[in-house]
Amino acid sequence: MIEYSAQVVIVGGGATGVGILRDLSMRGISALLLEQGDLAHGTSSRFHGLLHSGARYAVKDPVSAKECIDENLILKKIAPNCVVDTGGWFVHTEGDDPQYVTAWIEGCTKAGIPIREVSLDEARRLEPLLTQKAKRIFEVPDAAVDGFKLVWANAKSAQNYGGKFLTYHKVEGLLRNEDKVIGVTGKNITTGEDFVVHSEFVVNAAGAWAGQVASTIGVPLQVLCDKGTLLAFNQRLFQRVINRLRPASDGDIFVPHETITIFGTTSKLVDHPTENQSVESEINRLLDVGTELLPTIETHRVIRAFSGVRPLHQEEGDNSENDGREVSRTFAIIDHEEENNIQGFVSIVGGKFSTYRLMAEKVSEIVARKLGNSIPCLTAEERLLPEISGKLIEQAKEIMSCAVADKMLERLGDQAEEVLREISQNPRKGQMICECEMVTLAEVEKVIADDDTHNLADVRRKTRLGMGTCQGAFCTYRAISLLIDKGYRKDTLVVELKNFLNQRWKGIRPVLWGQQLRETELTRAIYAGLLDLKAEEGLTCGMGSSSAEVSRDLLREFAR
Repeated sequence: MIEYSAQVVIVGGGATGVGILRDLSMRGISALLLEQGDLAHGTSSRFHGLLHSGARYAVKDPVSAKECIDENLILKKIAPNCVVDTGGWFVHTEGDDPQYVTAWIEGCTKAGIPIREVSLDEARRLEPLLTQKAKRIFEVPDAAVDGFKLVWANAKSAQNYGGKFLTYHKVEGLLRNEDKVIGVTGKNITTGEDFVVHSEFVVNAAGAWAGQVASTIGVPLQVLCDKGTLLAFNQRLFQRVINRLRPASDGDIFVPHETITIFGTTSKLVDHPTENQSVESEINRLLDVGTELLPTIETHRVIRAFSGVRPLHQEEGDNSENDGREVSRTFAIIDHEEENNIQGFVSIVGGKFSTYRLMAEKVSEIVARKLGNSIPCLTAEERLLPEISGKLIEQAKEIMSCAVADKMLERLGDQAEEVLREISQNPRKGQMICECEMVTLAEVEKVIADDDTHNLADVRRKTRLGMGTCQGAFCTYRAISLLIDKGYRKDTLVVELKNFLNQRWKGIRPVLWGQQLRETELTRAIYAGLLDLKAEEGLTCGMGSSSAEVSRDLLREFAR
């Protein structure tokens, strides 16, 4: 049994959890965050990547609308490397209710969300793929945000202030001494060792798992699991976020990210946070409604489908059992001393990725007050990561192309200096491991060497390796051998290779048609043909006979 201690234990390594870790650490409070997987492996990376202006909620949820616009402005200031200020349009089309537009304009005005009507001529010039059936278009300050980058930036900032986090440490129970929570127990998933953390306070920021954490000491906490499915296209279809100007429904938003576009989403209540598999009916539904904003949607290549589970707070008397869209997107903080007469324990549920910093601030204020700490919140003022020096930018662009340098600096910040030094000393390390996302050998080696990197999936979340249009077809076999320095044996390398490909296959399988099907056949040829990986050995990503038969059937259908 391994023992740790901290003033505060935070359960959950999503955006809210790392936001709380940063906030408490900046106040001088000793905090330890525990996450059952890698940081951002859950809902915080399984969403459309929108930094909300609040306009989506202007009619029905004015509190969320105001929270979103306020946090939108803050995050653009403190996390510029994580946010791309694309701007956004709300598009009112033929058949949409004109009275909703009136209510929406009024709601945006009340929430303080700036809007500007865009002429149809200007819109057609700037976004030629947009439907010709648009009647009115309004511009709002939406933006695109990278969930992986933002979560890791918060974690690194917290570390600079003494905060600590442990990944692959699953909390299995809360420690309770009569009417007070005094810590947590759990298991290190990578080693199988049990651990215990003694603390003065526990913050439950486990998202969709928050109810399960609270239940370990018999505390009821109602969390609705609302699954949303999204599609990723292999190109940037729009230059700005495109929203449907109507009440929230399926398939009403396109968000441009880097060289791809994410389109979604759906809403379906599920029983458990792990029910995040995309299904054919959801994908067909999205493609059907997507034609209303993008008439040519079926001619564009979908590279994967993915789903995330939104943790929605269900209050007493809430009758939203069948429709997650009816649940407010505001967040709820439950002080269990007030609610359940249990000291040293607070939970936070609901909310949105865009408001994670505000959520963290409100929780941290409660915890700090109970610990007798009066230092104010500073997270809205200080940048997450130091600004990259002009000298470092110049150095990067001297030894690599501007595009590669920009991507690396966005991901690593001032830690890029170590990578640049490696490439300067050994130019071979500047070769691309992942061309899609422009990830160099030196960067992959650096990330693999991190203590909190345990597998290729961790590398993916830190560098985006395997997340481009080839979905890992070429970069996976290049990266796998680099794990040898991490202590992997040959047999475990093969297992790791299969695990990584199967993770990619989960999102590719539902969209096997057209060009994506052809590329999957190429991937199968590489791994089943050249590397001799077989389905009977545990590889299920279209490389063996059964899935190959499915691919051939689909290919014949497509050829017709």
